[in-house]
Amino acid sequence: MEPVKEDVEEYGWREVKLPSLIPVVPPPELGRETGERRRGRDIIVAVDHGPNSKLAFDWTLIHLCRLADTIHLVNAVSSVSNEVVYESSQTLMEKLAIEAYEVAMVRTVARIVEGDAGKAICKEAERILPVAVVMGTRGRSLLQSVLQGSVSEYVFHNCTAAPVIIVPGIGEA
Repeated sequence: MEPVKEDVEEYGWREVKLPSLIPVVPPPELGRETGERRRGRDIIVAVDHGPNSKLAFDWTLIHLCRLADTIHLVNAVSSVSNEVVYESSQTLMEKLAIEAYEVAMVRTVARIVEGDAGKAICKEAERILPVAVVMGTRGRSLLQSVLQGSVSEYVFHNCTAAPVIIVPGIGEA
């Protein structure tokens, strides 16, 4: 675990080694485009083990991704040193990375971050400077969200590094 020092706060994280069966996607070789455009875009997708998170990931692949983009999967957990939690998150991210390559042929980078989910996602957005942060909803009712708050609401109001896209869950639209 490496602490990342930004401003005053530290947060722990672990890179996820994705399976080698996903080929490295080379940048497109288009002579008329500049190096900046050729590089593609960075898109953060906040993931967890819930169905709404998978829905947001699928929405990103279908509606937002294009060739040469990089999807940054971010999963916030209570402790990155807990091997059971880490392995569970790693398995999820491996499956999503394979699906991202098969469906949209995009590169995937995965990181498991420690701490409060909303703050960790905002910090990752500041570090990566993506074109968008995509996340699902928790599936709470309006009253529960008002009383308890939600990660997506926190990120929506506090993420200044990129636009936040909140994909509604099944039956919420």
